[in-house]
Amino acid sequence: MAGTDQNARSSSDSATDSTPVSVSEAVDRRMSCRAFLDTPVADEVIAELLVKSSRAPSGGNVQPWKIYIVNGETMNRFRKRVAETDIEPPGYDIYPAKLWEPHRTARFELGEQMYALLGIAREDKAGRLERMAENYNFFGAPAALFCFLDGRMLPPQWSDCGMFLQTFMLLAVEAGLATCPQEIWTTRSRLVADFVGAPDKLMLFCGMAIGHPDTDHPVNRLRSERLRLDQFVTWVD
Repeated sequence: MAGTDQNARSSSDSATDSTPVSVSEAVDRRMSCRAFLDTPVADEVIAELLVKSSRAPSGGNVQPWKIYIVNGETMNRFRKRVAETDIEPPGYDIYPAKLWEPHRTARFELGEQMYALLGIAREDKAGRLERMAENYNFFGAPAALFCFLDGRMLPPQWSDCGMFLQTFMLLAVEAGLATCPQEIWTTRSRLVADFVGAPDKLMLFCGMAIGHPDTDHPVNRLRSERLRLDQFVTWVD
C-alpha cells in the first residue's frame, strides 16, 4: 500500500492474538488507549480489519465513510507537519456549549480520574496542557486512520460512520491491538485533509490511533464509569 514504510509492511502477524475473543469480551476490553508502544502494525493487518469493518450497518447501504491510513514513515512525516502548524477553529462542536447532567459530571469525572492516574494536579495547568497535546501525537501510536465523509451527508450518515468505527475498534481488540478514537482532530482538519490528499468535498469526522498498548503506563489503567441502567433506559408499560 502507498504511503507506508517497508518496516511496517514486513512486520509479522504476531500483532494478531489467536486466542478467541467473544463479542462481549471485545466490548468489555475495548478502551481508549492513551499510551502506545512503538511496535509497528502491518498494513495487511489494518487492511483486514477495514474489510471486516465494512460489514458495519449502513442505512440504505450508502457506506459514507472515507478512510485514510497514516502508518510507518508516513506517520513520522505527519507528526513533523503537525508540530509545524497551529490549531485551527474546529470544523464542528465536539460537545454542546453547556453540557447538562448527568453527562456533564460523567465527562468531568473521567478527566479527573485520568489526571489522578498521571499524578497531574488540578492546579497544574501546564501539566494538563502538555498531556492534552499528546492527542496530536496519537499518544505514541505507530499508525492511525482518519475518517472523512462527504459534507453533503446528513446526521444519519454520521451515525453510520460511528458504527463503522466501533466495529473496527472491536475487531482491533480481537486482533490484539488497541485504539483511541479522537474527535480532537477537527481542530487540525485542514492540515489533515491537505496531508492525506482528501478532496474539498470531504469533511473530517475524526482520527483514530492504532497500535499495541503500553500496558505498564498508568493512564491505561483508566476504566471509565458508565451511567446506571435507570439513567438511560425507560421500560415502557
